[in-house]
Amino acid sequence: MQRSRIAFFVFSALVGSVALSGCDQVAEQPKASAPAATPVGVVTLTSQAITLKKELPGRVSAFQIAEIRPQVSGIVQSRLFEEGTQVEQGQALYQINPDIYEAELAASKAAVARAEASIASSKSKASRYKELLEIKAVSQQDFDEADAAYKQASAELLTAKAQLQSAQINLDYSHVSSPISGQISKSSVTVGALVSAGQTSALATVTQLDPIYVDLTQSSNELTKLKRALASGALGVDSTTQTDVELIMEDGSVYPHKGTLQFSEVTVDPSTGSVTLRAKFPNPEKLLLPGMYVRAEVVEGVKSNAILAPQRGVSRNTKGEPTAMVVSKNNTVESRVLKVERTLGANWLVTDGLADGDQLIVEGLQKIRPGAPVSPSEVSPSATADKAQ
Repeated sequence: MQRSRIAFFVFSALVGSVALSGCDQVAEQPKASAPAATPVGVVTLTSQAITLKKELPGRVSAFQIAEIRPQVSGIVQSRLFEEGTQVEQGQALYQINPDIYEAELAASKAAVARAEASIASSKSKASRYKELLEIKAVSQQDFDEADAAYKQASAELLTAKAQLQSAQINLDYSHVSSPISGQISKSSVTVGALVSAGQTSALATVTQLDPIYVDLTQSSNELTKLKRALASGALGVDSTTQTDVELIMEDGSVYPHKGTLQFSEVTVDPSTGSVTLRAKFPNPEKLLLPGMYVRAEVVEGVKSNAILAPQRGVSRNTKGEPTAMVVSKNNTVESRVLKVERTLGANWLVTDGLADGDQLIVEGLQKIRPGAPVSPSEVSPSATADKAQ
């Protein structure tokens, strides 16, 4: 009997302990079902005014090019420049044998002297005949002949003077000079060569490299969109930087001097569908040479209240649409579909889907899903950009 009581008490104790442990588990179960907030790194977005730029391909072209050709015929007596050097406007480059032109000049001077002597004689005769005509000492015909001779002598003097001027010009042309300042090429003729006026081949070429042009190409479609954006007010104009152009060299380095946009063509190239824009750059170091390929950043306009989102915080869904995770007001994850225009450095330019003050999640994205509670902590945008790189 005593053993039965002992067994009963042991069984009751075991049942009680099991019941108590079951109650504890039931009490603790609601606490385990509440998920803990996941720590995430966020960037608080702020709207700002940014200057939008477009990178365009281009080719360098000379500011001025002068092909040196003779304007008179003759034998080249001397070359008066060193090939490949800088020459100045008006500097003598070649000397063509001037003997024949000096002789023509002397003959023209003699013709002027002869015409002047003739006009003096005919003028005196016409004056005398005019006085004699008044007293009827000579006939009207004699006076008319004397007056005609004087007028003819005057015309001959004018002709002689014109021929003298022409002879002087031809003599001056025997000194072939540079019409512009610039760097001269190699000479295509040597001393003793016969050259002629109006020949098609140039004796040399002078190229002005400072300043210098860069011809850029932009698709007509992009240019039309830009004009519409400026007209609608979606983009503003900053008069201080609107025409600024920055150049990127073939090796990727940035050209040390800024250029200015000069104009854009009014016609579209039918073969490429592009429009040519011309920019002018200072080139004191002669780093830019005609024919070089370069890339240029051209200012399109200023976009006010722009939203820049770090690329690390933007992904693509199954439809290929850009999406982002943001922290809602109750600290839960909210997924949004975005509209983006372009990349600017390590950021996306967002046109729809994000607003000023939104907390964009950029760290811990692998541990969260929409609706999950999170514990946000601010992350430096610069640190985000470094990690993205």
